[in-house]
Amino acid sequence: MVYDVEKIKEIIPHRYPFLLVDRITKVEKGKLIEGYLNISITNPVFEGHFPGHPIYPGVLIIEGMAQTGAILPYTVLGDEGVKDKVVYFMSISGAKFRKPVKPGDKLEYRVSLIRNRGRIWHLRGEAFVEGELVSEAELKAMIMDK
Repeated sequence: MVYDVEKIKEIIPHRYPFLLVDRITKVEKGKLIEGYLNISITNPVFEGHFPGHPIYPGVLIIEGMAQTGAILPYTVLGDEGVKDKVVYFMSISGAKFRKPVKPGDKLEYRVSLIRNRGRIWHLRGEAFVEGELVSEAELKAMIMDK
């Protein structure tokens, strides 16, 4: 199942310049979701991070994982189940940054379910560039009423 950016915007509330996933490319209902963000030199973040040596910020990599992960409950609950809901992240642990992400990279996210208890989702997020792990973290989120 593939979700384009318009479908992603129906599911999560983020918008440019803070929508950090371009497309969802793979879904295993309630278990795994994969997507990507194309990293463009035109992104304004590179004006300050860092001039002459552009590196995509690690905190934005984690946020992209979180946004991708926020779509995972939708795969179980469907359109009506998430219509009046929003996913709030509660914690991020074990974040690691293994390699810099640069303009021109395709940042691929893989978020898998560790455990789900009611409204609480515990997820493992990974980010890759050309198949190489560049970042990872565990994320906990809660589905809340808007």
